[in-house]
Amino acid sequence: MGYTEMMIEGRNAVIEAFRSGKTVDKLYVLDGCQDGPVLTIKREARKQDCLIKYVAKERLDQLSETGKHQGVIACTSAYQYAEVQDMLKTAKEKGEPPFLFLLDNIEDPHNLGAIIRTANLAGAHGVIIPKNRAVGLTAAVARASAGALNYTPVAKVTNLGQTIEELKREGLWFVCADMDGQTMYELDLKGPIGLVIGSEGDGVGRLVREKCDFIASIPMRGDIDSLNASVAAGILAYEIVRQRLV
Repeated sequence: MGYTEMMIEGRNAVIEAFRSGKTVDKLYVLDGCQDGPVLTIKREARKQDCLIKYVAKERLDQLSETGKHQGVIACTSAYQYAEVQDMLKTAKEKGEPPFLFLLDNIEDPHNLGAIIRTANLAGAHGVIIPKNRAVGLTAAVARASAGALNYTPVAKVTNLGQTIEELKREGLWFVCADMDGQTMYELDLKGPIGLVIGSEGDGVGRLVREKCDFIASIPMRGDIDSLNASVAAGILAYEIVRQRLV
């Protein structure tokens, strides 16, 4: 699989991309442009929960590879997204209790790539990200994952809280990282589990945190108050791995 993010330019091409079911991560639209075809494109983008950015003509000219953007450029995902059910199926086929990563508000592509890499090495069956307020599978994410994106499926869901509820019915427990939680070494993290990680700034959103069964804190001895999101994911993931080996 290549690491290139595909740019689709021009009104007809972009409408076609949406209608053919391609996953569009981001749509750039000329600010103030209100004509028919552009309104149609924006409507299609909203149906897909696609991030729309309104930009000046200079920015579009800068992004354009063809010089014929007609006021719209769509960035499509560098990789195909998976389905959550496929991850559960993989776990079953391997005879392992499901182990999934769920990421809330991760907007930095390097963090997302690093977490996918950790998920792969820790033996997780997949990574779940929300459609909104989060980075998609861009070329930068693919590079940061150091090839792990070829092996670890990533699913994009409309509502993370709802996905947690559905997975609970499949028997999964959920643990999220938060400084106010119980020390991770005191928790029983064996069995089918979902590890929920939030961004450094905001952490895991309140609605998602309330759905988690455990709140785990990582013991810290230093002078600063938080870990990078991908480092926190790695530490907690390997506590889950350690408990599975015992």
